[in-house]
Amino acid sequence: MQNVTPFIRNHQLNVIHKQANFLLKTLRSVADRKVLESVRHTAVLNVFEAFDHLDAGQKELLERMSAFEAAHDLQDYLDSLEPYLLPFPEATSQQIQKLFPKAKKLKVLELAAVDYPHTTYLRWIDIATNRLFIVYPRAGGFVGVEGRMTSTNKKGFCMFCNRHQELGFFNVKLKGSSPDNLSSLGQYVCMDDLACNKGITDLGPLEKFLASVGK
Repeated sequence: MQNVTPFIRNHQLNVIHKQANFLLKTLRSVADRKVLESVRHTAVLNVFEAFDHLDAGQKELLERMSAFEAAHDLQDYLDSLEPYLLPFPEATSQQIQKLFPKAKKLKVLELAAVDYPHTTYLRWIDIATNRLFIVYPRAGGFVGVEGRMTSTNKKGFCMFCNRHQELGFFNVKLKGSSPDNLSSLGQYVCMDDLACNKGITDLGPLEKFLASVGK
């Protein structure tokens, strides 16, 4: 059996899927071979750009995406990448609870149900308090952010995944704020936890937001 070394993170897999869909749509609508070859080349380059470093074998694996003509062959290829996924680091309920010391009755999401390979960041909404909790890996540990989540009943572009989704307004009290000097930061983000993780292709906006709230 071939030795598989995982190197693809969830957001990078999302990039691969996005480029594969772009390639498939082109194959169905364009007959010009030169145009097709250009699109194949561009799709692979866009995938490469999602990685900081790739060795020769990893590049060869990702380049295979450009060789397929049929939708079922392309899907088989995408499925074959699953063993190469780097999963979100598993956390215990105790670890997560320590990230939110002020949330005395914190109800942690069902960790056994988390699809770790397809997760960029853990998030869940406490329905009782309308609070959104986010857990993100950093430096061998985790950081946590919580804030009030208010449904807007509108669709728009999520700040984290940049996809057109049903949005909520996520309002986070900034570090160092006091009752006499309230300051907060808000962003419009997906209401759907799974959809956001499935759509995110760039860690930049999420990490920038975490930095801006002192995490």
